[in-house]
Amino acid sequence: AERIARHGGAGLFIDYGHLQHGIGDTLQALRKHDHDNVLANPGEADLTAHVDFAALAAVVRAHGLDVQMTTQGDFLLGLGLLARAGQLGAKADDSVRQAISDAVERLAGPDTMGELFKVLKIQPKVGTS
Repeated sequence: AERIARHGGAGLFIDYGHLQHGIGDTLQALRKHDHDNVLANPGEADLTAHVDFAALAAVVRAHGLDVQMTTQGDFLLGLGLLARAGQLGAKADDSVRQAISDAVERLAGPDTMGELFKVLKIQPKVGTS
């Protein structure tokens, strides 16, 4: 945020997280595509943490920058995900169309990555550099 405030530019951050401050576990372990006890299988599970996007947004605002937060689903839909999927599937056979549909649902669906992942966009306020 400090670098962008001084020199211009923008930032785009996408990760697991929360748009509002919350209470609960943020550290988690994933093993064989399922949740696992963080201490149960050292070296065999992937450890990850949910990002507190609200805290990051507060830092960004403190530097006088514009910040926007949304879900990955809304972000991708706003970029034209459905139109692109339609273009890709227009001349495809049924199995390819189904694969594209499944991928769109996984990336943007409300019960999948579309809600689990969040997006933080930062940039100078309009009219500033």
